[in-house]
Amino acid sequence: MRLLLLADTHLPKRAKDLPAKVWAEVEAADLVVHAGDWVDVAALDALEARATQLLACWGNNDGAALRARLPEVARATLEGVRVAVVHETGGRTGREPRMDVAHPDVDLLVFGHSHIPWDTTTPRGMRLLNPGSPTDRRRQPVCTYMTLSLVAGEVRDVDLHPL
Repeated sequence: MRLLLLADTHLPKRAKDLPAKVWAEVEAADLVVHAGDWVDVAALDALEARATQLLACWGNNDGAALRARLPEVARATLEGVRVAVVHETGGRTGREPRMDVAHPDVDLLVFGHSHIPWDTTTPRGMRLLNPGSPTDRRRQPVCTYMTLSLVAGEVRDVDLHPL
């Protein structure tokens, strides 16, 4: 199963639309994961219309209309991998042990908020991934997104893509 990971799209404040390369990835993915900060309901509508499947949560910049449609933490078991998606995980220091406590029943946690790509594994073995942002690089050299595969209970082929 091929996943596309997105976060912090901030549409239409940071960009009018997702880059064409990201839309191509949406159409190629079996599942699109979005870790919040959509900003506008139209962004959610567009992604729902074009994605085969969507697993998503709301972020701190998302208002009542988005929070009414999305959970704070989205969860699914896919190819034997327990996946959760949340916007914020707090500061980088101590993130791994803190997330082990906060999400004891998760194998893969996708998060956003910082706009900074992140790929680590917690002490108990949970994979933590932040795809950065495809529209607002903030303090990063380029905008980014991630892809990965889930195969027989394993997270494989995690790639960070610059835009």
